[in-house]
Amino acid sequence: MGERRRAILVPQYLKEFRCIGSACEDSCCVGWRVDIDNETFRKYQKVKDEELTDLFSKYMHRNRATNHTDANYAKIKLMDESRCPFLNESSLCKIQIKRGPEYLSDVCTTYPRITNIVNDILEKCATMSCPEAARIALLNPKEMEFDECDEPVTARNIVRTQINTNELKFNNRPHKYLWEIRIFTITVLQDRKYRLSDRLIILGLFYQKLQEYLEEKRVDDIPILIGTYVDNLEKEAFGESLSGIPAKYHIQMELLKEIADKRHEMGINSARYMECFAEFMNGIQYNSEATMDENGARYREAWENFYEPYMKDHEYILENYLVNYVFKSLFPFDEEAEVFDAYMMMVIHYALIKMNLIGIAGYHKGLTDQQVIRLIQSFAKAIEHNVTYLNAIKNILKENDYNKMTYMAILIKN
Repeated sequence: MGERRRAILVPQYLKEFRCIGSACEDSCCVGWRVDIDNETFRKYQKVKDEELTDLFSKYMHRNRATNHTDANYAKIKLMDESRCPFLNESSLCKIQIKRGPEYLSDVCTTYPRITNIVNDILEKCATMSCPEAARIALLNPKEMEFDECDEPVTARNIVRTQINTNELKFNNRPHKYLWEIRIFTITVLQDRKYRLSDRLIILGLFYQKLQEYLEEKRVDDIPILIGTYVDNLEKEAFGESLSGIPAKYHIQMELLKEIADKRHEMGINSARYMECFAEFMNGIQYNSEATMDENGARYREAWENFYEPYMKDHEYILENYLVNYVFKSLFPFDEEAEVFDAYMMMVIHYALIKMNLIGIAGYHKGLTDQQVIRLIQSFAKAIEHNVTYLNAIKNILKENDYNKMTYMAILIKN
């Protein structure tokens, strides 16, 4: 008998991904805490290798927090510059070299893969905090596509979220239309008849209306709402309403100032991302003494002269980022209480990436694929994984009454 296998759903790029090891420019073994699962911890206790035993004794410690689980049963104490102590001089893992990949922890085995279970089917994709995964996923000019394939049932996974939309508890909740909503969302994001900013605004109008439906207890009208928007997309009926949305650069600059003030206190200390952020600030010649209109004018010049000439032919990079975001986060039913809040968080990610890239384009007098991947990857590593920071940014929007479609459109539109 052959080994038992199970069905999984993956974006096509994931089948191409291979870790490039010491050639990676931003190792996942540097800068992050490394959790050790219970089973791996027990396995390490039985290792007889003298070098590894000494390292385990010195750097691996039980997690004494009261809320620890088998997944984070122990942790690795990092060395200077936040390097994992098990890296050798070539930035390769001594555990894997000496004992084989089966001795890696669950975290180290599965990264950068993200796994969810939807209606008993495993869904896998990659986080863009891995440079090689980001290159393969984002630099493909074709639309991101998904395939059903299979894997051995023994393959290790860390399941992030599990949902079965057929459960009775979802009968009167929008989750039962998860597939219809996510297919519609991805379809809009990949509709290249429209600029990406317009696609995001169309989605915002949809999620604003969807939020109203949910507040009015009209859950079973969701398919009708989707059908109406699909029909309007096919008729290109959004042109007039999209053209009337102004580009208000000074409001984007107000948000930037809030972010600049928050970035240190929220623990954003990634050297790679902060280098990108410094290029951004220099690229728009940001001046805290200047007015928002003056900073906004320089920001606009960087967009017109250096960002837009590159991005009009490379929007597929940000499109792929957003499609991957929707798939991996089970958008819009992941962590946000309301669907419009989930949309707002997606816009925050897009707007922050765009704003940084505009300044970087101004700094370098243009953009290259390498610079774009560097920013998106370091942003994902420093910020996507920092829930505290993202919630702080969301609170900034709410406190300033920016959590409305009018202001979302202003953040999106240039």
